Amino acid sequence: MRRLTRADLWSLEDYAARRAEFRARVMTHKQHRRLALGDHLTLCFEDRLTIQYQVQEMLRIERIFEAEGIEAELDAYNPLIPDGGNWKATLMIEYADAEERRAALARLVGVEHQVWVRVHGFGNVRARADEDMERSNADKTSAVHFLRFDLNPEMIAAVRAGAAIGAGVDHPACRFICEPVPDAVRDALAADLGDSP
Repeated sequence: MRRLTRADLWSLEDYAARRAEFRARVMTHKQHRRLALGDHLTLCFEDRLTIQYQVQEMLRIERIFEAEGIEAELDAYNPLIPDGGNWKATLMIEYADAEERRAALARLVGVEHQVWVRVHGFGNVRARADEDMERSNADKTSAVHFLRFDLNPEMIAAVRAGAAIGAGVDHPACRFICEPVPDAVRDALAADLGDSP
């Protein structure tokens, strides 16, 4: 997928006028890009549209309108757009209760390295996690991680030909398999393999 440039973004004033409609469009789009891995872990597969929304929201919240600041946001978020040979996802660990969340994040240290995807007929592809910065330490993991799943050409060809996709997590404190993923998620992931930057 093509990376975002400043030309792809609206000014703060234009975004304010378009935000409600754009947000509704993105929320509908994201419904087919979310995959629950049990009760508390969710993968949100990113693409150009989801990242455009993230950038526009950050510019709005931070009131960034100068070219240098906009470029800094693009530099931070563009690496989260898949490049045609991989899937990129945000892993969220969600607990409503703060104490339960704190205990779970201590129990789930390293979970980000135990998440995988699988194209039918091939082995598991483990996530490359948090390439921009470390988000775990020996005592706890973060509630949010950024993951990349690199696929080989044979896997890509199989997905394009209709192969089923599975996903899961193999952490001792959290084991879950979703296989196959729902058709809408499979179709969204197949579309992510359609082009390169």
